Amino acid sequence: MIGLRSGTVGLRFTILYAVVFLLSGFGLLGLTFLFSRDRKSNGPAGDPSGQAQQRIWQLEEQLAAVHEQQTRQLLAGALIALAVMAVVSLLLGRVLARRVLRPLRLITSATRRISADSLDRRLAVTGPADEVKDLADTIDELLERLEASFAAQRRFVANASHELRTPLATMRASLDVAVAKPDPAASTVTLADRVRTQLDRVDHLLDGFLVLARAQHGALADTVPVELGDLIGAALRERFADMRAKGLSVTVDVPPRMAIQGSPALLARLVGNVVDNAVTHNEDGGWIEITGSAGEAQMVLAVETGGCLLDQREVDRLTQPFERLGVERTGSSGLGLSIVAAVAAAHRGRLVLLARPGGGLRVSIMLPVARVPVAA
Repeated sequence: MIGLRSGTVGLRFTILYAVVFLLSGFGLLGLTFLFSRDRKSNGPAGDPSGQAQQRIWQLEEQLAAVHEQQTRQLLAGALIALAVMAVVSLLLGRVLARRVLRPLRLITSATRRISADSLDRRLAVTGPADEVKDLADTIDELLERLEASFAAQRRFVANASHELRTPLATMRASLDVAVAKPDPAASTVTLADRVRTQLDRVDHLLDGFLVLARAQHGALADTVPVELGDLIGAALRERFADMRAKGLSVTVDVPPRMAIQGSPALLARLVGNVVDNAVTHNEDGGWIEITGSAGEAQMVLAVETGGCLLDQREVDRLTQPFERLGVERTGSSGLGLSIVAAVAAAHRGRLVLLARPGGGLRVSIMLPVARVPVAA
């Protein structure tokens, strides 16, 4: 009736205002009735003697009866008025509660619009220096500290990844020089191959750090319509040798000209990581099924693989960096699906991981469709 959700502060304020008003009305009504009862006459003290005295007694009895009737009418009218004002008090309580809580609603609405990609925004509430303004200023200070912390984290990841590439390049050059010498020792060649393999893994890890930092930064200046089929085809061609070595069967069912609005490099990395995860963590002779569907505003890319039964609680942790399932999966960097989640979030989408009841994993990515059709 009052248009407020149950359990809200506004509803509690409305009920509080109405209860206080009703209690005040009942108190005022009780005092009025008490005072009116005290005015009732009890008649003459002694027996009436004489005609004049008898007449006075009769008049007092009539006045008492009239006063009693007026009191009852007053009580009935007061009760009716109190019932009407009970409804009015709820409406007035609602108006007062909404007016009192309006600054808090504005702060809540503005805070909800601030995300990790818009921490530079502030509430900037103006007005008198009261409790509401103190709350808004405290939230602005918290946002400022969060913005500084996020920026420092992203700078550290990007700078560390760039700085580490220089010693890696130096180590690669040293290995090439050692192997290029005339008649290198067999142990030197073997050691160089092992070190070069580890350098490749470190370089891949640093590249993942850079992509993750860029995706989490949210600055997508190169957004264009990108066709999903092209990204899937490129990712499958890149892993064709590994799929043939494992004997994997691949099924692709994606509608043509299904486009995504976003960064081509990041979207290519997203699809590549999903396909790479499906190939790397698949069993020999297994299968991969890639499907796509599109609505008016959102498209869904789903990649399913078979395999052993997985725990959904363990699967939910795979979107965090360096999380892996099982000891046998320690060969991966642990950044693949976390990069997919970050790229999807940067494109206003999301990643959903589901352990299949029959074993294996289903990876679903929801992304907005392109606003303009992709060029033929």
